[in-house]
This record gives sequence, C-alpha cells and structure tokens, in this order.
Amino acid sequence: MNNKISYLLNTVRCVHRYSSVLTPKSSATTRKHILWIGRYRDPLGNVNFGKLLLNILPSLHGSSLRSLSQKTDVCSTGAEALVREKVSQSSLEVEKLDDSGSFKRKHVVDHNDPFFTSLQKCTCPCDALDLASEEAVSIKHYTNALTMAWRLFKNLSEEQQRYEKQLIFEHPAFVRLCQQLLRDARRMTRGDLVFSLHAVVNLGVPQNTLLVQTLVRVCQEKLNQLDNRCISVLATTLAGMDKDKNVSALQAGLQLLVEQRISSIRDIFVLQNLMKCLGKDAPVFLKKKLEMAVVREIDHLTFPNALRMFLALAAMNYSSLPILNPCSKKIQENVQDVPFRQLILILEACHTLQYRNVKLFSALADYVNSTAYLWDKRQIILFLSACEVLAFQPTELLDVFAEKVTEDPDFLNLKNLLIVLRVYSRLNHVPRVQKHLFFETLHSCLNKCLPQISSTELLKAVYSLGILGYLPHRALDELLQKDSKDELRLSDDLKEQNTVMLHSVKTCMELDSPSFTKPAFVLTESLSSLVPLNLRKAQEALIELLGDENMFRQNVQLPYRYHIDFEIRMDSDRKKVLPIAATDDHPDSRVQRLALLFAPVSAFCLGTTHPQGKLAMKRRHLNKLGYHVILVRREMKNENAVEFLKRKIYSEDDSSFSETTV
Repeated sequence: MNNKISYLLNTVRCVHRYSSVLTPKSSATTRKHILWIGRYRDPLGNVNFGKLLLNILPSLHGSSLRSLSQKTDVCSTGAEALVREKVSQSSLEVEKLDDSGSFKRKHVVDHNDPFFTSLQKCTCPCDALDLASEEAVSIKHYTNALTMAWRLFKNLSEEQQRYEKQLIFEHPAFVRLCQQLLRDARRMTRGDLVFSLHAVVNLGVPQNTLLVQTLVRVCQEKLNQLDNRCISVLATTLAGMDKDKNVSALQAGLQLLVEQRISSIRDIFVLQNLMKCLGKDAPVFLKKKLEMAVVREIDHLTFPNALRMFLALAAMNYSSLPILNPCSKKIQENVQDVPFRQLILILEACHTLQYRNVKLFSALADYVNSTAYLWDKRQIILFLSACEVLAFQPTELLDVFAEKVTEDPDFLNLKNLLIVLRVYSRLNHVPRVQKHLFFETLHSCLNKCLPQISSTELLKAVYSLGILGYLPHRALDELLQKDSKDELRLSDDLKEQNTVMLHSVKTCMELDSPSFTKPAFVLTESLSSLVPLNLRKAQEALIELLGDENMFRQNVQLPYRYHIDFEIRMDSDRKKVLPIAATDDHPDSRVQRLALLFAPVSAFCLGTTHPQGKLAMKRRHLNKLGYHVILVRREMKNENAVEFLKRKIYSEDDSSFSETTV
C-alpha cells in the first residue's frame, strides 16, 4: 500500500512539473521528420540543442557528430531479445525478499496503460520521443520510451541510422528525457536502470558524458540488487564500452558478483553475455566455472544460442570442446539459417579458439557454394579469406569463384586481387577447368594495378603467382627493376620476410622456366649427422630397414636453399637401394634419388593430404632437380615405422604423398 501511495505522489509531482514545459508537436517538427532524407548537418550546430545538451552532457559540447556515431551490433551483443522483452512486457519492479536475498518481480504499471499501448505503435525512434514529449508522466514512461527508441533505431539500415541519429539528438524531447534520467537515476528500478544505460550507450551518447558516467556509478551502487537478467543486460552493455575508471570498477564488481551467483544461473543466454563482458582477462577458474555452468544446460541449447556461444568463447579466448562440439552440430543442422556476417564471425572465432572442425567448415562452405548466386563476389572473397586463415580448402567453392573471376574480373580492385592471390596460393589451389584462363585473368588485373601498386604489394602478388607455378612477366620486370634500385628495402621487421619472398621469386624464375632442364648432377651437402628428436624414430627405422647408415643421407642441403630430411639412392627399377658413397664416386643418370620430407601437419590443408603452397612449391622444385619426393605428414612414432617406410620406398606408385599410421 505504501508503495502505491508513493507511486501516486510521484506521478502527481511529475504531472505538475512537466505541465508547463511539455508542448504538442509542431507542424514544423513533423515536416522535419518527414523530410529528413538529404538533410544532414551537425546537430551540435543547433544553438538551442547545444545549450540544452550542455546541461546534462557537458563533455559533449564542441565535439563532432563523429564522436556520437560509435558503431554497435545488437545482434552480436545479444541484447535484442532482452530489449524486446523489456518493452513488450512493460516494466517490472523487483523487490527483495526476507533474509534469503532472493528476488521476485512485482508489477507496478498496468498493462492497459495507454502510454505503453501507444508506445507499441511507434514505427521510428522519433515517434517514441514524440510520445514521451506529449504523454510521459513518470520515469518509467521515459525509460521505456528510450528503450523503444533504441529498439527501433537498431533495426534501421546503416544509412538510415546515420540520419536518424541526427534527428534523435536534435529532438527536444531527447534532451528533456536525458535530463529526467540524470535527475532520477537513483530512483529507478534496477531494470529501468540497466536498460537505460544500454540504450543511451548504443544510441551513441559519448561515454565521457555526465549522463553515462552517472548511470554507471548508480549501477555500481545497486550492483548487489540486480537479478541475473539485469546482470546479463549490464554485462552486454559493458562489453561494448571503452575501459575507464568507472567502467573498470563496475566490471570488477560484476566479476565478483558472478563468482557468487554462477551456480544459480541457468540461462545460457545470460551466461554467454557474462562471458563476453568478462572477456579474456577473466581468471581461469572463473572461465572454468562458466564453462561448467554452460555444459550443465547444454541440452537446452538453441540454434541462436549456438551462434552466439562461439563469439562468447572467442571473447573469453577460452576453447571448450564440451561446448563447441554441440554448438557446431547445432549450426550444421541449421546452416541455411546462418546470416552471412555470422558465417565470417564463426570462422574467425574458430581461428581465435584454435578449433578445427572439418565437418563444420565443410557444411558452411557447401552452403555458400550452393547459394553462391545469392552472394556478392566481395562477400565470397571474405569467406574464402576466412577459410584461408584456417588453412581450410573449400575446393568446389574455389572452382566456382574462379569461374566468376574469369567471367567478370572488373570487380577485382587491388585489395581484392591481393586477397584472391593469397588465398589460392596458400591453399595451393589450381582450378580444374580453364586454369590457364584464370591465371591470365589475374595477370591482366595485376598489370592494370601496376601504376598504383606499392613495392611490397607487387612482391606479394608475384610471389603468390610464383607459388602456383605461374610467371607474370611484366610484373616480374617491374619487380626486378625495383629490386635493382633497392626500392624493396624496408624496415627490419619486414626485411627478412621480403628477402625470403624475393629469393623464392628468383628461384621460380629459374626452375619454372620452360627452358630449364633437369641437371644430371646436383651438388649436395650433408649439414650434420644429428637429426631432430621428432625424426629419431624415422632414422632408426631406416637403419633397421636398409641395414646401414651408409645407405642413406640425412640433413641434406641442396641448391636454392632447399633442405631434405633423408636422401636415398635406388636403381632405375626402384628395387634396390644403392650405397651413397658408390653413387657419388660413379654418377649415373639412371640412379633414382628419393627425398623423404617429414612435414608438420600445419604444412597441409586442414583435414587433407593436400600440401599448402610453400610445401607444394618445394616439392615441384625438387622434382625439377630430379628427386622423387615422398611427403610424410607426421613424425614416426610407432613400431610399424619400418613396414611403412618399406612400403613407400619400394613402391612402384608414383604418388608423391604418404602419411604415417599413428
């Protein structure tokens, strides 16, 4: 009863206070809202607006509109559902129960309140502000109007948001609304408080203003009163704010509160928002507690939650297979419902978490490939670039995109061209159809970019084509001219990388030239009799198989700075291994030379035996030098190493790749 009387008195005071200042919307204002397209000027240039805003946002005066336009993505923050529930359910006041510290919700606003009915009919942010100007009589009306303005604002396109933001900040009701929030911040319910902070931050009110800092400070004071869903909204808001003293203090307090309540949180949606807020700096034990809490509720995982969970784990930089695997399965089952932007974010999160799930990547790639006609070519480039970072080769999509490039290469500006060259070279992908036309098209695009390309970009482009075995002659001439003039000399951090790339380019010019012939004799050098620890098993297996260390060489250095782990000489039929010394004393062109290369898993495309660009180039060049190359993807670890090497060394199959059995 006391609460009802108090609310009635507050309402009467609000009506009396604003009866003299609230005016109907003028026809001029209406025209301004209708004709906003094409009108864009700094709202701070409006003198009246500046004076009013200065009273509540003193640090904003004199700043540009650019400072107000901080970009936020509500879908990625996960607050959309909470905001929608906040508006649709009206407002709820939460009061504390006895000594247990538990909370219950108590309705303080009638669902039939005409204000909330009218609020649901608003179609743009300024409608909500107009309604607040004309009918709001309580702080709850103002906070709900602000939340509705944000909800409508975030549904607009980026271009519409730019203009609508100006109208919001120029709207007289917005300034009065901010003044009201500032005055009544400490009298707000906890729900109104956190949603108001969320709305003003995401609408672009600068963080260093008195309004935002006051709301942050009040959240600190009322932190222990927040229920789990309010904590979730607050965590979502803080995740998008810059670090300052008040924000850092609030995050620290929130972390302590989460540690106490983690066992009582059953909502995955709330948990993932907390994970985003706490971030990678959260202590390991707290990350583990959050993981256990999510795993406990994993059976209730929904598809939207699966998408957001990848981003939440990436924000914490915490890879959890008990969470990632079910999320991955849920995404594969609903891949057709994944927005394109989310496809990229998922792949980026997998890279951050070092999560390699070939089935997930294949499902995403197959979906993009099957709907390639729907996507812009630049979108496909972004997807392929994300795959390249993961060393995943979406073969069919790469072939389809190569056809698109040959059909319409005009979209390839310098930036996109460099990305395409990097993707195809690292993944060592040569299109199955019209590969020469594909290379010629890329070469032509590169020639068009030569007047504007930098020395480093030119080197990267030629290097990428060289890895694929293609020599762009005009670009090569340009590159060699720059090299002769020392224009490729850069700072120390890039000098070594550029030196390696330039050496590879010159090697390709010589070995991949049509005029190059296989030498009858290759000058080699044994660097050391010692082998790395991960090759000890291979060395022991070769000794057991061949009977003597003199039957093979190890740590062999070749021309062009190439190195092989083991070299074996055999007769022309690959039936008999020949002693190294004997073949050195009496060179014979019929002797076959085998090169055993033990490459790390990272040198191959994910989940395949397909070597990546550098390793493929090395194999191609060793073949040009007369070696038959056997690639071994893993180190020798088991007792079957002898049988494995015997099968590969004496095999008549010309396949140049082999894989150990672990």
